[in-house]
Amino acid sequence: MASILLAYLAGVLTIAAPCILPLLPLVLAPALTDGAGFRRRGLPLLMGLAAAFAVTASLAAAGGWAVAANQYGRAMGLAFVVLFGLAMMWPALAARLTAPLAAAGARLAERFSPGAASGVDSTVASSLALGLATGLMWAPCAGPILGLILSAAALHGPGPDTTVALFFYALGAATPLAAVMIGGGRLVRALPQGALRWAEGVRRVAGGAVVATAVISAAGLDTRLFLGVPALPTDRVERALVKVLSAHDSGVAHAATLPATQPPLTGPLADVLKAKAWVNTSGLTSGDLRGHVVLVNFWTYSCINCLRTLPHVRQWAAQYKDQGLVVVGVHTPEFAFERDVDNITKAAATLDVTYPVAVDNDYRIWRAFDNQAWPALYLIGADGRVIYQAFGEGDYDKTERVIRKALADAQATPTAQAPAAQVKVEGAQAAADLNDLGSPETYVGYGEGQRYSGGDDIVADAPAHYRPAGSLRLNRWTLGGDWTVGREFATAGQAGARIAYRFHARDLHLVLAPGADGQPIRFRVRIDGAAPGADHGTDVDADGVGTVRAAKLYQLIRQAGPVADHTFEIEFLDPGARAYAFTFG
Repeated sequence: MASILLAYLAGVLTIAAPCILPLLPLVLAPALTDGAGFRRRGLPLLMGLAAAFAVTASLAAAGGWAVAANQYGRAMGLAFVVLFGLAMMWPALAARLTAPLAAAGARLAERFSPGAASGVDSTVASSLALGLATGLMWAPCAGPILGLILSAAALHGPGPDTTVALFFYALGAATPLAAVMIGGGRLVRALPQGALRWAEGVRRVAGGAVVATAVISAAGLDTRLFLGVPALPTDRVERALVKVLSAHDSGVAHAATLPATQPPLTGPLADVLKAKAWVNTSGLTSGDLRGHVVLVNFWTYSCINCLRTLPHVRQWAAQYKDQGLVVVGVHTPEFAFERDVDNITKAAATLDVTYPVAVDNDYRIWRAFDNQAWPALYLIGADGRVIYQAFGEGDYDKTERVIRKALADAQATPTAQAPAAQVKVEGAQAAADLNDLGSPETYVGYGEGQRYSGGDDIVADAPAHYRPAGSLRLNRWTLGGDWTVGREFATAGQAGARIAYRFHARDLHLVLAPGADGQPIRFRVRIDGAAPGADHGTDVDADGVGTVRAAKLYQLIRQAGPVADHTFEIEFLDPGARAYAFTFG
């Protein structure tokens, strides 16, 4: 009994929480725009809301098929709410939508109660349907008490006790909403007769608000709006209720001591936990992140800018781990070969990335953060809010200062200001020479390819022979020999196929991959027609000889002397090589 009372009171307290806002247009619109009383309009709506929320939230604990079913149910609920909003805007549509309900009710009444009235109250039926749809789409803020109920369901599976508790939680949330509906209805009835001529316009505006609410919920924008709220003011009250009432129910008292009583993660961090695959861990849980300062690093392993950021991220992960910093990598691919989990795992090992990495092949986490670039850093405070973000390379000192302050704030004590350890960088991970960088990233595939020069136009997705340009201006490139140029990469069709690029930078890199058979492919690079010698990169020797063994970024040139304009050329000694993109540093 105590658990049901807790659930009901927690529901009542949601009137002070921001997540109640999406329900207000849905409950206010009918009350303010028609003459139906609370019994016919409000009560069926709120009871439907409570019932639908209780059932769907209970099933969510079953996982698997139930979670998928809930997603479909939410989509159906959103669609119905949109229809309801449109019906408020156009009464003729409302008549069409309610006609089938009235006819079905009449048939049922006739079948089971011969001689009874053949009509059915379409207002009650439509209100109940709207309530059910609203319950499917509503996502309340999870305070401590709702956290208790949901965590118990997750541990023990769905059952009658969970459903009853969730129903009373939703009933508690419906109680202040009922007061709002009743007050709104009385307000309408108290208006002078002349004011009622505005009812048509008010109904249309309310219908538009309902449609907008559904669209915002479908896009997930409501969750982002709640992210900016640091903490619910009702949390302290809920904890006090748990403490007081738990004395009367040992089961509740025991549940209240479980770590799972804390509210589940919300915001973009919750989407990190939904990653379908992980590297360096079998997966993270809410307990691994809640209460910690979390640094999320978006990267992809063939991105030169990401590679140059990694040494700093690795250093922070090691240096501040004991002070509460959790570093999570999110690997979001740019090229198709970066979607292979085995490739990501090998790259992480090669790059000495030992912290957990979420595989984000479907861009779910990328979209949750509304991210726009590689690399990107998001620092999330112990309260779950994003407090800092940085895109691209650089500003490492500033980022470290923000990390230290966030850790100090989380611990409520000054963080030891030990000097940052010297970050060791080598090979392609060395910082770019930005003062002498005059060449941009350049794609070889026709999808984003540009600055191409040659005696023949690019032929999309078909083998062709290309005559190289006789000379190249700065930042122009050309093909020679047999190539098949695809949207993402170009494939060498024969031994001797080559690419040339006129560049100005200390470093030149090229993302390469072996052919479909995975066999190693030999290549040779030249700079201004000669072997690179001391200017060779880490993936070739002084004679310019190297081998494509895996899909990754290859450093081919690192100028040892002053940076100047040079013409780079790579010749493939075996067919099948795939060339993706040039990057410079």
